[in-house]
Amino acid sequence: MKKNYFIVGLVLLTFFVISFLTNIIGPLIPEIISSFNLSLTLVSFLPFAFFVAYGFMSIPAGIMTEKYGGKFVMLFAFGISFFGALLFGLYPQYNMAIVSLFLIGSGMAMLQVVINPLLRSAGGESEFSFYSLLGQLFFGLASFLSPLVYSYLSKNMSTNKNILFEMLNKVVPENLSWVSFYWVFSFISLIMIVVIALFNIPKIKLNEDEKSGAFKVHMELLKNKTVILYFIGIFCYVGSEQGVANWISQFLFTYHAYDPQTIGAQVVSWFWGMMTAGTFVGLLLVKLFDSRNILVFFTSLAILSLSIALFGGSGITLYAFPAIGFFIAVMYPIIISLGLNSLASHHGSFAGILMTAICGGAVIPLIVGVLGDYFTLKYGMLFLYITFGYILFIGIWAKPLINNSQLKS
Repeated sequence: MKKNYFIVGLVLLTFFVISFLTNIIGPLIPEIISSFNLSLTLVSFLPFAFFVAYGFMSIPAGIMTEKYGGKFVMLFAFGISFFGALLFGLYPQYNMAIVSLFLIGSGMAMLQVVINPLLRSAGGESEFSFYSLLGQLFFGLASFLSPLVYSYLSKNMSTNKNILFEMLNKVVPENLSWVSFYWVFSFISLIMIVVIALFNIPKIKLNEDEKSGAFKVHMELLKNKTVILYFIGIFCYVGSEQGVANWISQFLFTYHAYDPQTIGAQVVSWFWGMMTAGTFVGLLLVKLFDSRNILVFFTSLAILSLSIALFGGSGITLYAFPAIGFFIAVMYPIIISLGLNSLASHHGSFAGILMTAICGGAVIPLIVGVLGDYFTLKYGMLFLYITFGYILFIGIWAKPLINNSQLKS
């Protein structure tokens, strides 16, 4: 495909929309608990429903992309996301939220699979690293903004009388102002369907290392100790990320009486904002130091920040949680690169297996919630020491075939 900057712009917009919804679940948790009178375990099934969809949809989405093309998959993904968001907007009940979030998660999983090869194809292989970084910037910006948008909607639903809020007040129950966010997302999904339909998106030509191999290849890889260890690494990373982000607002409300609609949402927003900043710092550091040493150092600081957040005072915890976001920013790209650089072949199939491990974002927050019901949320979050500890182990144990290139002094 010739360079197509309109398609590049569309992919960057898609990055933004994916993140805008994916990372709003955490700030909503205190409201959902209050609205539906849920235990920590029951509310944990909401992010579980969202992220478990990655385990089901990542590999099928790759097959669909090869067979039907990127445009079809993107339209289908936003279609089921629109339906999922609209379903919950119309029927704001706990059981419907489970179904809704699974559908939305399925759509987001499909989009994650298709947009990276599309970005490479539309922007050119030589510029892929630059546009990938730009995509992460859009992803981080949306993660930073979505909690602030939620906070704005919640505070203005009953007082602001402009046309947007008048429309929302007609469809959103008076005591469930946070449901307005799902109406907004259904509208955004509908706009994306229209925009994508107007674009002529050529069929993506996948490189050999982007193609998913046969079933036999996957089975061989799953017998490989290295594959399993890195699969667990991504599982633990995404689980740790969501295990922190999903519980920040509820933790601040439970232990420090901070308002989830204001302070809670702002701290979650800064968690994602600092994660974006950490990504840029990480890009510089991997040109100067061995990525394994960076992973060990930053993971150690993340564990220290988690300890301060859980056991520190009400003032310092507001800074400790965003600090975790900064220090975990390097984990995902370094684990992925160490993993792919540890195998000589079948990188496409291995990458598909690693993407499936994103379902760790479903399991770990659920474990934290279950433990939280039995031992209080603070002690439930101690489980994250295990997941961060495993990532520390990856940094110490990893022996890639190819090390990251560094600037020579």
